[in-house]
Amino acid sequence: MTNAEDIIIVKNLIKHFPVRGGLMGKPTSWVHAVDDVSFTIKKGQTLGLVGESGCGKTTVGRLVLNLIKPTGGEVYFENKNIYDKKQCSEKEFRKCAQIIFQDAFSSFDIRKNVESIVGEPLVVHGLAGGKELKERVAELLRTVGLKPEIAREYPHTLSSGQKQCVGIARSLALKPKFIVGDEPISALDVSVRAQVLNLMRDLQEKFNLTYLFISHDIRVVQYLSNYIAVMYVGKMVEMAPTEEIFAHRLHPYTEALLTAVPIEDPRLRRPREILQGEVPSPVDPPPGCRFYPRCHYAMKRCKEEDPQLVEKAPGHFAACFADFHSSERII
Repeated sequence: MTNAEDIIIVKNLIKHFPVRGGLMGKPTSWVHAVDDVSFTIKKGQTLGLVGESGCGKTTVGRLVLNLIKPTGGEVYFENKNIYDKKQCSEKEFRKCAQIIFQDAFSSFDIRKNVESIVGEPLVVHGLAGGKELKERVAELLRTVGLKPEIAREYPHTLSSGQKQCVGIARSLALKPKFIVGDEPISALDVSVRAQVLNLMRDLQEKFNLTYLFISHDIRVVQYLSNYIAVMYVGKMVEMAPTEEIFAHRLHPYTEALLTAVPIEDPRLRRPREILQGEVPSPVDPPPGCRFYPRCHYAMKRCKEEDPQLVEKAPGHFAACFADFHSSERII
C-alpha cells in the first residue's frame, strides 16, 4: 500500500551491465552494479545514499531518473511508473526531476556562456525566450547566490564553486520537485563545500524539494538527510532515520564507514575499524553476503546465504545475520 507522502518509490531495482568478449562480442559475464534495491522518499525530505566508490550509488541515481534502463524492478514518481511511457511521459518527467552532477564543468557545453547553459532547459521545453529568458536566468542566478552579470561569462572563467552553483541553477530552471545530487560537493574545494551544502538546504526549504543525495562521506550525508541508506557492492545493507543510524547502527560496514571519518574533538574519537581484505568483484559475485570476506563477525551461514534487508527495529532495516549492534553514539 503506497503512502500519499511518498514521491519516489523504488521496488527491487536491478541493473546488470554486460562484459563482452570473444569474436562476436557476446556477453561473457555480468557486472551486478545494482541488485534488488528498494526504498522510498517522502515529499520534501532527503534520502542520503552512501557507500565507497564502485558500490552502485551513481547507477541508482541514474536509474531513478530514467537516464539508463534497468535490468529489472520499478521506479514510481508520484505513483506513476517512470519506465512505462503510458503512465509517465519522459519529457514531462524531466520537468519534475533533475540532477546535480559531481563535476559540473564536464556537464557544460564550454562553447556556451552561462546564460545559454542555465536557460537551455527553458528553451528546450518552450517555456521562455527573448527578454523573458534573460530575466528568468538572472533570477535563477540570484537564487543560487550568483550575480546576474555572470550570465555573460563562460565556464572556464568560473571557480569550482561558481560552476557548481551554475549547475544547481540549471537544475532549478524547470521548477522540479525531485533532484538527485550525485556527489555534488566531492569535486569542490573544502572552503566552498559548506556553502553549497547550505545552499541546497535553503533551496529545499524554499521550494519544498525532495533530494536523493549521493556521497561516499557519511558525515556530509548526515547534515542534509532525514534518512540514510548504506550500499555495498550493489546491495543495500542498512537503512534508517539519520539519528538512528548514528546512534544504533546494525551493520558492521556502517560502523566502518563511521569510524573512517576523522572527528575533530579528540575526546569523541574511537579506534578506527580497519577493514581487511579486498572488495569483492561485482562481476558475477559468489553466493552469500558480499561483505563476508571483510567482516569480523562473519559466520559459516554468511558465506552460503545472502542476507535480506529486514526490519530489525521500527523503521530500521539491516541485512546481516550476525548479532552486531553498536550503541555508542558518534557525534
